[in-house]
Amino acid sequence: MSPPNANRLRPFSYALLAVIGDRGASAAELVEMARRGGPLFWSRASTQVYDESRRLERLGYLSSRIEPARTRPRRVYTLTARGREELRAWLVEPAPFPRIEHEANLRLVAGDMIDDAEIVASLTAMRAELDAHESLIEASLDGLDERLPHRARYLRLDYSLAQRLVDAHRAWLDDVERELGEEAENG
Repeated sequence: MSPPNANRLRPFSYALLAVIGDRGASAAELVEMARRGGPLFWSRASTQVYDESRRLERLGYLSSRIEPARTRPRRVYTLTARGREELRAWLVEPAPFPRIEHEANLRLVAGDMIDDAEIVASLTAMRAELDAHESLIEASLDGLDERLPHRARYLRLDYSLAQRLVDAHRAWLDDVERELGEEAENG
């Protein structure tokens, strides 16, 4: 017998239904889409993408077919009528403010447990990751109209939010350095 929530759709379920959309997507394409857009909005290991896709198929929200590909056959998922209906019902619901698990913020909250110089070093190490996210955003925008013409305008808005999140974190790190760096210097 399955646990009571085993058949329930989760936010990640809707993320997969949304990226599959009306045109379908292979499992490898889903992993690539998660790599391009996921790190700032929904990060999951590729195994979770594969597992959740299979679960959604088992529950009747997706169907799949095997298609030939360059190196080996690939599984392509498409929405079933049930999947499309569920996704559309979810899409028109009011969108809540996103749930954020922010490790850097938690480190700052507990900053009194270590020296200010240590917390500044811990937090500002994030700048390299922000650079990587910014590069990924730029790469994702490059050729977007050709790759995904049916979603290009929506994805441009999505990447605009991603860039704003990167920019906000850079500004926040500047504030941390300004406030706590001065304290560490004046100690």
